[in-house]
Amino acid sequence: MIGRRVVVTGLSALTPLGNDLESSWSALINGESGIAPITRFDCSDYQTQIAGEVRDFDPLQYISRKDKQRMDRFNIYAVACSQMLLENAGLEISEENGNQTGILLGCGLGGLETLEEFHTRLLNRGPRKVSPFYIPKLISNIAPGQIAIYTRAKGPNLVTTSACASGVHSIGYAFSDLKLGRVESMICGGVESTITPMGVSGFNAMQALSTRNEDPENASRPFDKDRDGFVLSEGCGLLLLETLDSAQARGAPIYAEVCGFGASADAYHITAPDESGEGMGQAMNMAMKEAEVDPQDVDHINAHGTSTYFNDISETRAIKNVFGEHAYNIPITANKSMIGHMLGAAGGAESVFSVMSLSRDKIPGTINLENPDTECDLDFVSEGSRDRQINYVLCNSFGFGGTNACILFKRFQE
Repeated sequence: MIGRRVVVTGLSALTPLGNDLESSWSALINGESGIAPITRFDCSDYQTQIAGEVRDFDPLQYISRKDKQRMDRFNIYAVACSQMLLENAGLEISEENGNQTGILLGCGLGGLETLEEFHTRLLNRGPRKVSPFYIPKLISNIAPGQIAIYTRAKGPNLVTTSACASGVHSIGYAFSDLKLGRVESMICGGVESTITPMGVSGFNAMQALSTRNEDPENASRPFDKDRDGFVLSEGCGLLLLETLDSAQARGAPIYAEVCGFGASADAYHITAPDESGEGMGQAMNMAMKEAEVDPQDVDHINAHGTSTYFNDISETRAIKNVFGEHAYNIPITANKSMIGHMLGAAGGAESVFSVMSLSRDKIPGTINLENPDTECDLDFVSEGSRDRQINYVLCNSFGFGGTNACILFKRFQE
């Protein structure tokens, strides 16, 4: 692997399972579901009435009341999670290191809630009632911008928008910047909050969402024959990546090392994955090639696992094509069975959980996998969480437009 070594020194999560890293991880390991009826708006006329909402979250622990009025929900989640991240990493950003700390955040749709609010206001009350904060609340890159304002990180500041692969793309390109020596640390991951009338109705129009409204906890069922679509959810998952030299110089905790990243395109369809899994497999191979790792060395995969028919089959085929017979020896988990699909935040949260698996020697299970699809016949951990020392974990994320991203983490060794 050419370039400087890059390690993970901080983690944070805000998910339907919990309002911080430890509560989210504990619920995941215990096989709890974060899916429940939607409370944010009246969805009685909608095909889908369930989602993975962040619950009982108090933004005033992290931002002022005035700022709360000026931020979309996804911005609030990002700022809160960044504060939790820096505390977890023991990093204080100062005038001395601020220019060497960047932010690269994944976000798929941005401020959909704000867009709907002000579009309604425009139609009902006219253009003079549209707030000057409308655009700054809406656009995706305001999330890393707000993090910078709160943390004083003055390095590169931008957003990756690649649908459901946004989070892993952000981590991968942050990794690349650090390897090249452009900065010493990067806040990266993903954030999203699109449980709104337009969000739900839009995915319903595509017939993408589960309609298992009477049984929400069992609605997200990746790789199960009875799956009927993904479950929309929200939240944030962030990692602090640092060069090894920087981390060691300040005596930082080191959770894992980032060793490989791969990105590709299916060049196939605007929403459906290539059923052969070729593009997905290419991204996995790229990550292992950069890390100079043989497929047989990978001992855990955190799957994209959306609980949609074509994605689950395509991902299974891709894993078989890449790993051959070894594919049957790899424990695979699908976090979305419990947290739902966080869209642009999915890869961030799932990368956080992948690193936690490495550092805690624990593989979360995949719930609701009761009747496996005959084409999905790998070791999708379904008997509860599994104790196992892991040396390499591959985290997959694939998005609309046929965009694929994979990040490879390894157990840290001096």
